[in-house]
Amino acid sequence: MVSLLLPIIYIAFISLGLPDSLLGSAWPTMYPELGVPVSCAGILSMIISLGTILSSLQSDRLTRTLGTGRVTAISVGMTAAALFGFSISTQFWMLCLWAIPYGLGAGSVDAALNNYVALHYKSRHMSWLHCMWGIGTMVSPMVMGAALTHGMHWTVGYRAIALFQVLLTVVLVVSLPLWKERRTESGTEETAPQALSLRQVFALPGAREVMLCNAEFAMPSINRKITGKRGGLTSVQSSPNAAQTLQASAFVITFDQWTASPL
Repeated sequence: MVSLLLPIIYIAFISLGLPDSLLGSAWPTMYPELGVPVSCAGILSMIISLGTILSSLQSDRLTRTLGTGRVTAISVGMTAAALFGFSISTQFWMLCLWAIPYGLGAGSVDAALNNYVALHYKSRHMSWLHCMWGIGTMVSPMVMGAALTHGMHWTVGYRAIALFQVLLTVVLVVSLPLWKERRTESGTEETAPQALSLRQVFALPGAREVMLCNAEFAMPSINRKITGKRGGLTSVQSSPNAAQTLQASAFVITFDQWTASPL
């Protein structure tokens, strides 16, 4: 059961990385057609980032209520719907609306899968997990680039990735019984700590500093420095690809303790 579930988790993390670099690769073609300034990509990135942060903060409660498998399936399904919505959008405001489920679908599954792998598998799998995310971020620009270089519309690239997400959602739904296995690789039973409220989450050591850092990363085209009191957060600068950098920050939050682990 465990060996069969692990590849599914890896594929799920590939799907988590797929949407993260689509906007950057398609935007040079998108914004003239939509009739908006190039800087409007920052608005979409901020909406997606805010949705990701909000759903990440609720990931613990959702996971305890629905289970990691259902949270993953629902999140991937939301992302698939958002990507398809992007592919049928003809106005910028439509993209802004679809960016909401786009971000909400990414946050919960990111935190839930990180936590699940940390609890149930050996530490080496965490490195491979984030390697899968990197594969996803590399593949999606290739798909979009192939569509554009062959004379196809940018919506084709979004639909191709959306189709993959739909297929993965089906796989996740079928695999839901596998997620009921509650033992770790060492054979011990998982002990579920008490869920923390948002106030308790923000009271965790370093949580406010990381949130401040994430807020800075979510603001494209603004360069400023942040000096943190904990964890050695010094001289952090934002970039136009801030939403993708946010995903790569690799701060793993478990709600019974706070850990910061660089990739």
